[in-house]
Parts: sequence; C-alpha cells; structure tokens
Amino acid sequence: MKRLSLSLLFATMKRNAEAEKSEISQVKKAHWSHGMLNSMNDPVLKVLEDDLIVVIKDKYPKAKFHYLVIPKEDIKSIIHVKKENLNLLQHMEEVGQNISKKHNDSEFIIGYHAIPSMQRLHLHVISTDFNNSCLKTKQHWNSFTTPFFLSSQKVRKNIQEEGQLKINSDIMKKHLKTDLKCHKCHFSAKNMPNLKRHILEHFP
Repeated sequence: MKRLSLSLLFATMKRNAEAEKSEISQVKKAHWSHGMLNSMNDPVLKVLEDDLIVVIKDKYPKAKFHYLVIPKEDIKSIIHVKKENLNLLQHMEEVGQNISKKHNDSEFIIGYHAIPSMQRLHLHVISTDFNNSCLKTKQHWNSFTTPFFLSSQKVRKNIQEEGQLKINSDIMKKHLKTDLKCHKCHFSAKNMPNLKRHILEHFP
C-alpha cells in the first residue's frame, strides 16, 4: 500500500514538474513572438497609425531619431515578403520618408536588417548621427553601416525582380564582424568609445 502511494506521489510530482516546464516554455515563446505586438500597442512608443501600419519609436534607439514602421499584417520577416506585398512595402517606405522629413536637420537611412533580431517585419527609419547610449556594440554599429542594412528601395526592387528576397546568412554575419569604420570618412576605430568620440566630429 505504501509502495503504491509513493508511486502515485512521484508520478504526480513528475507531471507537475513537466507542466510547469511547459508553461515556462510557452511564456518565453509568447514573450518573443509578441514583443513587437506589445510595442505596437504601447501608447508611449506609438507615433502614428493607419489602416496598414503602426509607427513606433524604437524601444532601444540606436540614434537621436529611430522609428520602426510595422505592418498590421502578420508577416514574420523580410524574407517572407512576396510580390503581392510590394504595395505594402512601398507604403511603409513612404511613411518612413514622411517621418524623416519632419526632422529637416537630420539625415536618415530607411531599410531592413538582413537578419532581424525581432520576429515581425519592421522597417527602420533612423538618423545617421547614431548618437544614443543604446548603441553600444560592434554588432549594433555594423548592423546599420554595412551591407547588412538593406535599403528599402533595393529590397523592393529585388523582390520585384526575383519574387522574394534572398539572403546569404553567412555573408551577412561576416558583415557584423567587420572592423569598426566611420560611415562618413575613412577613420578606423579601435573600439566603440573611440568611434563614438570620432563621430561627434561629424555631428557636433
């Protein structure tokens, strides 16, 4: 009788542990997949909205001005975009251009990361001063200043011609590891603090 009770007890404990593990796993997955959705609905971050898109301020901006244009349509990433989405991409780009025009004193680039860190399509609209404390690492820098950053116009042209965007992941990952170089001149930096001090010469 005692052996049976102990067996039932251990079986119950095992089921509870597995259930708890499953719940934790589901929470983690939900957090990752819905992170962008949460930001889209955050009134502190939201800048504007229409029938097709939502524009937010990047939660961890890498420049003085850093916006994300996010479609309401559930598209996982840029490599999942097809020809039928080209009108949406063009609209996103036009919205990004209109936002950049509100900051006449700043230069902007508008495009996508070849291998995005968030699992929902989003267009970066970012000023080229890159003056923000959230820009800390070589990977941050190279993700915007090397071919890892794909201009919106080139992405649309590529999809129009090829049917979808083709990314060579190995090549793109190498771009993130290249030496630190100023995007305005030929200066090569030893480290990020060195580079950020130099950039101030271009954006006093």
